[in-house]
Amino acid sequence: MEAHLTEWLNLAIRWIHMIVGIAWIGASFYFVWLENNLDRRNPREGLAGDLWAIHGGGIYHLEKYKLAPPRMPEKLHWFKWEAYGTWLSGIALLGAVYYLNPGLYLLAPGSALPPAAAVALGFGSLIAGWFVYDRLCDSPLGKRPALLGALLFALIVLAAWGYSQVFGGRAAYIHTGALIGTLMVGNVFRIIMPAQRDLVKAIEEGRAPDPRLPAKGLLRSRHNNYLTLPVLFIMISNHFPSTYGSPWNWAILAALSALAVPVRHYFNTRHASQRFAWTLPAAALGLLCLAFVSAPRQTPAPAGRFARVAEVIHTRCTVCHSATPSSPLFASAPGGVMLDSPEQIRMLAPKIHAQAVASQLMPLGNITSMTPEERALIGAWIAAGARTD
Repeated sequence: MEAHLTEWLNLAIRWIHMIVGIAWIGASFYFVWLENNLDRRNPREGLAGDLWAIHGGGIYHLEKYKLAPPRMPEKLHWFKWEAYGTWLSGIALLGAVYYLNPGLYLLAPGSALPPAAAVALGFGSLIAGWFVYDRLCDSPLGKRPALLGALLFALIVLAAWGYSQVFGGRAAYIHTGALIGTLMVGNVFRIIMPAQRDLVKAIEEGRAPDPRLPAKGLLRSRHNNYLTLPVLFIMISNHFPSTYGSPWNWAILAALSALAVPVRHYFNTRHASQRFAWTLPAAALGLLCLAFVSAPRQTPAPAGRFARVAEVIHTRCTVCHSATPSSPLFASAPGGVMLDSPEQIRMLAPKIHAQAVASQLMPLGNITSMTPEERALIGAWIAAGARTD
């Protein structure tokens, strides 16, 4: 019963995280589109531009003021809870999945780091990362946005590498995403929202707003904009063990993020210019190259007897991956992966190789004590064709 309730708790938090994440990123994408599509030709006095749009059977007319209307409206919509909800639900998910069972999900197999220290390192790095990033943005580098952006990317890659040295592959990826998400929501909470509040208050008081705050908010908004696609990939990365399960997982994540940034730039600019249309085929080619260079290198070996392979899998894997798991941790097979029959084992041989041989992420925390010799046996059987006869 406890495993069943834990699974539903995980589901509920993950669903909430997805819903508010879509709301946050969707709002961000919409306002970038809105800004890029304003008609700025001969705007009405006091306006920066306007836009006509049709959606859902209705026609909308939107106007952007250069600063603010002569009178502030009684009801002004703010966009903040989407960001806060995404971060809070993400931290709750991080705790429910990784911090409640650090020995199982957080630490790399064989790690000597105590579970409590691993949790402190994981969460503490998110807070420390925000302060390092915030200080860099407020330093003279803030006047050189391209250099600051390159340094920020390098530091995120360094963090991904660091996480991969102490955490399992999935935990390393998720912590990298949590770090990026912390920077983004910190920008909203600490920089963007205060700048907007100061603007509104200045208008209400009839004084000139502090020009430094909107400038800082613009810089942080740009960072948030270009970080969205890497974060989205990390949110779905658990489904792709060939990325997080690779010995070079941090480098694969860095390469995927590097491909995503220019693609985001194209979507930011495509309504004004098609100069960056080349980023789409370039990213597609980059993905193909990355898939090729990251493919596991297998040397064919004599086929292991399937009976022995099946015995290892049933002993070490079907404790969880079965139609009727015997592990108290799971009420049903994780990810729907079941290894009860020879045909299921054969069909899932690539996933078995990625999880149990190449990355050695499975069994979780090596709770069933799979030996190096058993992993080698499975790898040799798969390399020889994964025959069940």
